[in-house]
Amino acid sequence: MVDRERRLRREFEVRQARARGRPVAVGPLVARIHPNPTHPALNRYAVVAGKQVGGAVERNRLKRLVREAIRRLDPTFKPGHDIVLIVRGRLSEMPSLAIAEATLTTIGQRAGLLGAAQPPIANDGNQLRARPRSTQPDL
Repeated sequence: MVDRERRLRREFEVRQARARGRPVAVGPLVARIHPNPTHPALNRYAVVAGKQVGGAVERNRLKRLVREAIRRLDPTFKPGHDIVLIVRGRLSEMPSLAIAEATLTTIGQRAGLLGAAQPPIANDGNQLRARPRSTQPDL
């Protein structure tokens, strides 16, 4: 699940991002990307799936897949944007997390959002540092 501080929680924020955001469409997803004024800069997300996507079970499954893909890919996106992801495809078009991640990566590339630092990890509880790249597998 996406952290609370990284969610668009107010309806007017979602409406503003949908109305003013730049659209990027890839397969079953459309992203509306709008710069935000948060300090420190963060990306905030909302996932929307209409009834044309399917019944409640399908809509919720697709939204969960997209949210998990966001959680994994957020550290690689440049900060400072409100991103509304609109699911327009059916479950048959995005049946797995791998496909959702690939679709979001393509959206990030087309929108110019990729290229942030490596994912942060906790150092001493208060400070964050970049995760070191290791060629050795964890044992």
